[in-house]
Amino acid sequence: MSNGTSEGRGRLAVVTGGASGIGAATCEVLRVRGWEVVIADIDTAAAQRAAAQYSGHCVTMDVADQASIARAAAEIEARHGAVYGLVNCAALFAPQTPPEHLDIESWDRITGTNLRGTYICNVEFGKRMAGRGQGAIVNMSSIGGHRPNHGHAYTTSKAAIITLTQGMAGEWGRSGVRVNSITPGFVGVPRVLAAIELGKRYPVPPGSLSALGRLVEPAEVAESIAFLLSDRASGITGTDLAVDAGVLATSGWVVHGGVPGARAPAADA
Repeated sequence: MSNGTSEGRGRLAVVTGGASGIGAATCEVLRVRGWEVVIADIDTAAAQRAAAQYSGHCVTMDVADQASIARAAAEIEARHGAVYGLVNCAALFAPQTPPEHLDIESWDRITGTNLRGTYICNVEFGKRMAGRGQGAIVNMSSIGGHRPNHGHAYTTSKAAIITLTQGMAGEWGRSGVRVNSITPGFVGVPRVLAAIELGKRYPVPPGSLSALGRLVEPAEVAESIAFLLSDRASGITGTDLAVDAGVLATSGWVVHGGVPGARAPAADA
């Protein structure tokens, strides 16, 4: 069993979208657990700040651009050595839009970043891992990939990532590469917290819909990612792990009055 700080054993991990949100939390957790981290992000300045904070490296990479991903993968390995772990956090979000009002350019931009970008990252880094006979990849799905809403392009891309993950796991398992996905729930990142405070995107407080009655913390998602990358998960591949405080588990309770225990008990007379 790992003692935590030596878990990564100095191996190299790349985190796309690592300059903010879940990606940044993942970089922090991986660093603490002994990984060497490269932040791959389209925002060069933010990536540089995050790299300094987490004692890591950074590279500018646009996951919507195949050539950019290929260049970054080659540059990272030339400068820092073989990549053992890949975490695909980079994604585009979208407003809740009925399909008749969703223009195809937006659809292409969102699915092109989330799904196509994840696929190309899997290929560019995964083929190198498979050639060396070892590696681990974690892709990012969403509860929207299991329970769709008005974010049609986003939820479709996230559902497809689960199938993509299973396909890559089957392709490269005999080559020593494990591929899994994470399904975060409503995570307390600044974007979500601001939307809750404004009360526009979420008319119902998201935490109230979960079994645990709260949002998920970014560090909780990051810890799960670190586990799937680690040797502790050596027998796990092709799996989607929900880190959602139980939102998926309780979604069926809506028509029965809500999550058990969520209603405040009556005051004593």
